[in-house]
Amino acid sequence: MKDKGLDRRDFIKGAVVGAAAGSSAAIATPNIAQAETAAQAVPAAAPQAAGYAFLNLDEAAFVEALVDHMVPADEISPKGTDLGVNIYIDRALAGSWGKGDRLYTQGPWKQGAPSQGYQLPLTPAQLYRAGIEATNAHCRKTWGNTFDRIEPAQREEVLVGLSTGKVKFDDGLPVRAFWSTLYQTVVEGIYSDPIYGGNRNKAGWAIIGFPGAIAVHRDHVEKYRGKPFPTKPLGIADMS
Repeated sequence: MKDKGLDRRDFIKGAVVGAAAGSSAAIATPNIAQAETAAQAVPAAAPQAAGYAFLNLDEAAFVEALVDHMVPADEISPKGTDLGVNIYIDRALAGSWGKGDRLYTQGPWKQGAPSQGYQLPLTPAQLYRAGIEATNAHCRKTWGNTFDRIEPAQREEVLVGLSTGKVKFDDGLPVRAFWSTLYQTVVEGIYSDPIYGGNRNKAGWAIIGFPGAIAVHRDHVEKYRGKPFPTKPLGIADMS
């Protein structure tokens, strides 16, 4: 992974910028008519995987393979599942964000400008579920197996294809919209407060030297400028 397109160091360094750029690209040209069709065709959830609130067995296998590929274990940090990124994603999809509680979902569904925000007739959870199914369909069509069962080099090709829009979904689901949401949740799972399931043992914060949920850092800015912060990061649970 160190010499490939989604190198861990590049991923960590560019996470925030990449997520913002991906988000803008994702909503610039959604095909609303096709997305409506995809929304109607979102498959019913299969039996949930043990320990998950939203993901079914196939989806859990996809997400676990995804986060371990994007965040492999090395000298920087544990792998994605050991960081709990998969748990963060599952909880987010099962919660109010995944259900679209703060989204206007009544239509009319027309193609919007990037500045108009999310424009699809799908909740984030529905988009995730449909995107996983569509990605697995692409993998079966191309390599004869699902994303979690193909070779690492093939997974890399899929992820690069999703991020660049070179992969096209047969059901018309907007690829870049799915990738933007998927990438966003992986980044959040690495760096969110551990109470949300990811960033286990605050390892994500340790990677970037973030001191945690302390309210005021002004006394530390000059004292530790250019030097590692000597105190272990504190999370919300540590402050309560």
